[in-house]
Amino acid sequence: MDLEQLAADLHRRFDLTTAAREQALPAARRSIRASGNAIRAIHRLEFDRAAELIEESRAALRGGLDAVADHPAVRFAGYLQDAQKEYAEANITLAVVTGAALPTPESLDIEDAPFLNGMAEAIGEARRRVLDILRTGEVDEGERLLGDMEDMYAVLVTIDYPDAITLNLRRSTDVARSLIEKTRGDLSIAFVQRDLHDALDRHAREVRGEGQ
Repeated sequence: MDLEQLAADLHRRFDLTTAAREQALPAARRSIRASGNAIRAIHRLEFDRAAELIEESRAALRGGLDAVADHPAVRFAGYLQDAQKEYAEANITLAVVTGAALPTPESLDIEDAPFLNGMAEAIGEARRRVLDILRTGEVDEGERLLGDMEDMYAVLVTIDYPDAITLNLRRSTDVARSLIEKTRGDLSIAFVQRDLHDALDRHAREVRGEGQ
């Protein structure tokens, strides 16, 4: 065995892998940042801006994935999975808030486990939206959002596979269940308050009518 040649080959391969990593890591960070900004834009109801940021996230993510396509040790190191999760969360949150059809892993061109973890995180964003609209009395819209949250949870709870495969989805699913229960309680209180308000309004109108 020519050890000098072996060392040269190893250095060459590690140099290529390191170069790929140095491209993919900042790309993943750009994707995560754009996805986070997109979610903030969604909550401000700036949907066009959110769509632009989601496209920025997609482009950065795709660049990162392409850079490490031939380097599985880097491809599956975790940070690109985190970027995929955030990208999925932004897309799902936009769909839920606007009432559009939910995307799929195939339509987003990402892996299944990051997609599902993004879905679990989107349940938290949906709860945030519910709390925002309850302040303005939009109880019916809140009920629609809760229905979407429950539908997503119904998918998550069926994914019973090892954490190493699902990227710890079980923990995220447990958190999502807790958020749904809290949201259901908030909506129940809001419905009672609305019904009471309506009843008081009817009574006030009846009293004014009797006085005339």
